Amino acid sequence: MPTLLLLVRHALTDTAGKRLTGWNRGVHLNDRGREQAALLAERLSPVPIRAVYSSSLERCMETARPLAAAKRLDVRALDSLRDVDYGEWSGRSLGPLRRTKLWAKLAATPADARFPGGETLREVQDRMVGEVSAIVERHPRSIVAVFSHADPIKLVLAHYLGVHIDLFSRIVCSPGSVSAVAAGEGSPHVLRVNDTGGLSDLPPPHPRERGAR
Repeated sequence: MPTLLLLVRHALTDTAGKRLTGWNRGVHLNDRGREQAALLAERLSPVPIRAVYSSSLERCMETARPLAAAKRLDVRALDSLRDVDYGEWSGRSLGPLRRTKLWAKLAATPADARFPGGETLREVQDRMVGEVSAIVERHPRSIVAVFSHADPIKLVLAHYLGVHIDLFSRIVCSPGSVSAVAAGEGSPHVLRVNDTGGLSDLPPPHPRERGAR
């Protein structure tokens, strides 16, 4: 049995889809986001999660805490799971940025385009995949929830799907969504992408149930 990674995007904030918040602190869930976090804990109630990791940014921690409380687990905060470092673009509105030459480059060939004073998406993918791989090694044959942000999760999924970074934006990752990857033994398998529905079928069957007809 491989490790089952549940990659969870933080729930809704007032800045989602409007600004590049990046590493900025002080961004919290709004009322709908808090509802999504509570519903997420209910959705995952049948899943025997053994550990909860989160980006150290508030919006992720606030999304992770209801699930961790329900499972009687601590949230392990990691800077390596943070959002993209947008550098000088952090906190800026998306409208004006979409009219820049760099945005056009990011839309066409984003892999190595560097945000001014920040990261490239390839660097983000490297740090995310490195941390997720370490989590898999730390929790063999377990189910682990990892709370992060839209682009970092999409870049992890692109890695496991074998999708080039230049095409990663074709993957959708909605607030409060769960994507599931089985990794650590043999070839990885992507079991869910952007799931916002029921998740009770994610735990593998008990060994005694596998032979049942």
